[in-house]
Amino acid sequence: MKPYLSIVSPVYKAENIVAQLVFEIKEHVKDITQDFEIILVEDGSPDQSWQAIQHQCNQDERVKGVKLSRNFGQHYAITAGLDFAEGEWVVVMDCDLQDKPSEIHKLYNKSQEGYKIVLARREVRNDIYQKRLSSKLFYKTLSLLTGVKQDPAIANFGIYHKDVVRAINHMREPFRNFAAIVKWVGFSPITINVEHSKRMEGNSSYNFNKLMKLAIDTILAYSNKPLYYIVGFGFFVSFIAFITSLIIFIKYLIGAITVMGYTSLILSIWFIGGMLITFLGIVGLYIGKMFEGIKNRPIYIISETKNLNHN
Repeated sequence: MKPYLSIVSPVYKAENIVAQLVFEIKEHVKDITQDFEIILVEDGSPDQSWQAIQHQCNQDERVKGVKLSRNFGQHYAITAGLDFAEGEWVVVMDCDLQDKPSEIHKLYNKSQEGYKIVLARREVRNDIYQKRLSSKLFYKTLSLLTGVKQDPAIANFGIYHKDVVRAINHMREPFRNFAAIVKWVGFSPITINVEHSKRMEGNSSYNFNKLMKLAIDTILAYSNKPLYYIVGFGFFVSFIAFITSLIIFIKYLIGAITVMGYTSLILSIWFIGGMLITFLGIVGLYIGKMFEGIKNRPIYIISETKNLNHN
């Protein structure tokens, strides 16, 4: 018999959190249904997170573990969890308890009003200043270069109907960004405010460099807007060059032309050369993503499972 509710959580560097995570989830979903499953996906963590997951699986068969063969990344781990989720409703949440299990009930109640996607909006973020700043820059960059407004207060935490999960699971592109995929599939999502907790321990694995890399990869995978910017800038430079040439030609005809400066010539060459190299680099990144796609490698590789039938 399939469970009614699935809770999917990617696990990384959380050996001391897993037990509390499972306990709180059980406490707060039992009023919704006793027919639930908790799918914990260990994403190549360097600590003893998998042993902690196995211990919880041995205590309760509703807790299910998936161990990836290496660290693929949070969004790939979410994909693995969704592939195994069988519930009518699926909750996706982080393992660090900043996404509070007590808010699951609020998300579920809202979904019963007829919504297939209910996203959690962190009304007050309990993160350190550097994390909030880097996250804000990440989403601003993403909004600018994808043309889709991004809310830094919304991440992966939410509840999704099985129809949504089925649609997401059909998207097997090699680059994964769960939030971007959710936006793409539609289903008229709604957002509600939730409480956001401080991290139980440790620091986020997402630093500024990782967030910027994620932003660039997301832009390349889900938007061709940078290519339009390149074309627009090319037309702009061509227009300026035409006007400048026209002015110089008129000056030449009226005898007002003087010896052109060496500095302006060199600066122009360096400027145009730099722009060409940049634009070629952007086009090259797109080609690189295409190359990754045509290799058709698996999105993730499973090393081991617990309480799951893994073929």
